[in-house]
Amino acid sequence: MDDKKTNELMAKCESMKEDPALMKECKLMLDTMVEKKVEMEDESGQDYTNMVQNISAEDVPKVLEMALKIARNDKIKDPEIKNAAERLIRTLEPL
Repeated sequence: MDDKKTNELMAKCESMKEDPALMKECKLMLDTMVEKKVEMEDESGQDYTNMVQNISAEDVPKVLEMALKIARNDKIKDPEIKNAAERLIRTLEPL
């Protein structure tokens, strides 16, 4: 995925971050990350497990960022977490 598409996804995510369907996909991805014990922190150093308990609209762009990283990460092989990330990304498509 190129930077232009990433930027477009992030912009769309910002405008849709209150969307219940998008929030649901974010929560599903976070739950899957916890279940699969995927270790990842966002840029601020905030552990994503805190987001699972009380995800807010402000967390949605951070979760999308993690989804993009997971989708591109060759070290993460688990199909469930890959599918959760892809589902979240697809929620914001087509651009």
